[in-house]
Amino acid sequence: MLALYDVPAPAKLNLFLHITGRRTDGYHLMQSVFMLIDWCDTLHFELRNDGRITREDLGPPLPDIDLTVRAAQALQTATTCPLGIHIGVQKRVPAQAGMGGGSSDAASTLLALNRLWKLNLPLTALEAIGLKLGADVPFFLRGRNAWVEGIGEIITPLEKASQLPQASFAVVKPEAGLETKSIFSAPDLKRDSDSATILGFAAAHYNFGCNDLQPVAQALCPEVTQALQWLESRGLQGRMTGSGSAVFAQISHAVDLQNAPSGWQVRTCENLMVHPLAGWASGKNEG
Repeated sequence: MLALYDVPAPAKLNLFLHITGRRTDGYHLMQSVFMLIDWCDTLHFELRNDGRITREDLGPPLPDIDLTVRAAQALQTATTCPLGIHIGVQKRVPAQAGMGGGSSDAASTLLALNRLWKLNLPLTALEAIGLKLGADVPFFLRGRNAWVEGIGEIITPLEKASQLPQASFAVVKPEAGLETKSIFSAPDLKRDSDSATILGFAAAHYNFGCNDLQPVAQALCPEVTQALQWLESRGLQGRMTGSGSAVFAQISHAVDLQNAPSGWQVRTCENLMVHPLAGWASGKNEG
């Protein structure tokens, strides 16, 4: 085996998340802004010539077949590539947090193997593979902070006047996690938010909207409320990200983030303007 390189897989925050309706097939229609942050997993790739796909955990243990393995298998099947890969996963982004860690790992795997296996697939081809792995994977493949609509498939990069300003955030993941299915199946989930616009968002950025999933999440997981109260006790106005249990708040002044409850993960993060692997696949980014 020949070692090639390590690549980052950054997490994301949902700056807001509105549920605007529900399709007849049960999928929810949403609007959100996905923002990349510098809380990252690291994936180590070693080329194999025997066609096998193997993985080792360089951090917390993962399921036998995680999203990095599934992504490698899907790409290998789609292209009939005879090469294999050994993947080392340094997992840092917590699971069931609403931060897209698994989807980001899958996207970074697809981008890295597209290069390592010399497949030269365009971005549109990688997106088609990635979408079958998870609804958030295309966002990470495109590598730009974005306005996201539909069931997550309509992705518009935030550029020029709507581009996000550089900012710092306190991100808190309590010990408990949340499963997406349990939130979206809740009968009291708000599903009729008014449609918003990018222009309206750009006028407020980090103070725009809310997360419609948060009230249901707080009812299912008391630690979400505790984490929000913990941020509030430090003068920060927090909200939940995605459908997980992590919460976040913009930091505009010095704040003490020490002495969190046992089992919680607390980090100060910066937002990223672009994904570290942006440009690793050819093809125009189109929403």
